Amino acid sequence: MTQQGVRWTADQVLALAPDAPSRKAGSKLGVAGPWSEAGSSGEGMVWGLCKGSGSKPYQTVVDVADPAGPAYKCSCPSRKFPCKHALGLLLLWAGADGSVPDAQTLPDWAEQWAEGRRKRARTKRETDAAGGAAADPEAARRRAERRAERVTAGASELEQRLADLLRGGLASAEQAGYGMWEETAARMVDAQAPGLAARVRELGSIPASGPGWPVRLLEECAMLHLLDSGWLRRDLLPAGLASTVRSRIGLPSSAEGRPARDRWLVLAQYDTADSRLTTRRIWLYGTESGHTALLLSYGAAGRAPALSLPVGLALDAELRAYAGDGQLRADLGEQFTAPAPSPVRPKGAGVAEAAARYGDALGRDPWLESWPVTLSRVIPTPDEASGSGSGWQLADADDDLTRPHAARPASERLALPITPQAASSPGLWRLAALSGGAPVTVFGECGHRGFTPLTAWPEGPGEAVALC
Repeated sequence: MTQQGVRWTADQVLALAPDAPSRKAGSKLGVAGPWSEAGSSGEGMVWGLCKGSGSKPYQTVVDVADPAGPAYKCSCPSRKFPCKHALGLLLLWAGADGSVPDAQTLPDWAEQWAEGRRKRARTKRETDAAGGAAADPEAARRRAERRAERVTAGASELEQRLADLLRGGLASAEQAGYGMWEETAARMVDAQAPGLAARVRELGSIPASGPGWPVRLLEECAMLHLLDSGWLRRDLLPAGLASTVRSRIGLPSSAEGRPARDRWLVLAQYDTADSRLTTRRIWLYGTESGHTALLLSYGAAGRAPALSLPVGLALDAELRAYAGDGQLRADLGEQFTAPAPSPVRPKGAGVAEAAARYGDALGRDPWLESWPVTLSRVIPTPDEASGSGSGWQLADADDDLTRPHAARPASERLALPITPQAASSPGLWRLAALSGGAPVTVFGECGHRGFTPLTAWPEGPGEAVALC
């Protein structure tokens, strides 16, 4: 249930937009002019009629209290979710200027949609319960054994191919071109090891990628060999590390831990996409436990995943963790309240501690690319030592290495470099503008390539600013 009067901010609404054009078009509809018969309920439903080019207005309704994230329905022909009308309606609702008043009952067309969703949810729960009861453990065990045999054969073949590459010299990788890697990746797909296939494709992008590529290729080959060896000797590994190896190989897993109830603050949400899949990552922070968790949601190529939780909202819910050393992934379980804005901020750490946390995490999972960290009191500054001259860093505002802070230039403070991708994104300028030379709190991912800022808060009171 939503709380009466608790509404999202405009930034939280716009974070739901599937792309920049939708964000721009939705912003234009976030005014009262085109809307009529708008209303909202204490159950988290928001509705309204939007005048379009046709004779009939578009019927738009949004359920902001859905446990899986906002759900939308609009009579317009758009295939985007949410469409510009849903975004405009939520922006109008977020304005809290009386344009979307609280109402007691939904109009018939909105009530029909809401009732249909409730029926489908009940049917799904009943189907899931029946399917779980009818599952055949023995058949599942046999399927898992057959797949493990295929993965073992693929890993053994990959080991031989890596040995052949190193025996012939890394220069041969540049001469062979990308086709060699794609053929090897296809073999790993046939072996039902998608994790190995993805890493092989990454290897194919390294040759001739710039100065120092042989060193980078050798490093990545070593990490792939380590993963292969871990799988082939998985019976000798501790249980937690063995679970991590299975996950990195790409074997399916499920959340197994006990449900952990907390009030979870949404720290960040961003999408990555390839030709087949869109992956959404949502970072959560337990305001009572202090734990950080990762939710993953997937959508077909070109479509946004269903789960959407705007940054800065908090929800009282249960999470169930996945097995594996250092694994933060979890599944969202029962939700006891709808997401609502929260003034809570995650507990921060200094630059040195952030780097140490990533190092500790690597000890548990050697294939880890990055680790979530909240940096407290850091200042975004140009990195004068970067070779390109366009680098940026997050400098610790409170380090006490040699001289008082006021007398020491930023280049002499403890700092984490910002990754090149993040340094060239619009989010960097939002971060710099928020800071204005003053310390800020920044949540992001700390890895061997640097720090990727995802969300920031000003030093004093203020809302979270999404940077991605």
